[in-house]
Amino acid sequence: MSDNLTKVGRYDGEYDSLLGITLPKYDIYVSDGLEVHVRARHGACLPYLAKIREIIEHPDYVGKNPSEPNSIELVKVYSDNIQIGIKLDSSSKYLYVATLFDIKQGKIDRRLNSGRLKPASKSAP
Repeated sequence: MSDNLTKVGRYDGEYDSLLGITLPKYDIYVSDGLEVHVRARHGACLPYLAKIREIIEHPDYVGKNPSEPNSIELVKVYSDNIQIGIKLDSSSKYLYVATLFDIKQGKIDRRLNSGRLKPASKSAP
């Protein structure tokens, strides 16, 4: 594992049955490259990098991208709707936050309707 990784949580597997997936119960990390990615592609979302632990611990919605095996999507509603994508690095045996971006309410509604997103039970009150 690279030295530029920071642990931000652990996947506890409660979403496996909800989403029909099986991800290992590994620690979740953020690399220094995530900030570079967000700055370049989703600059308005930079303040939400500090909220990654909260998003992992208390998402409002969880989902599975059908074109990304071994991954999970978590959405948290703030003044913006923020989605993070978590992927598995199977060779190094850890999960990592691959992206963070804002997602429009209409897209959340469509994904809830299609079943791609589901309400999360860990959402904070």
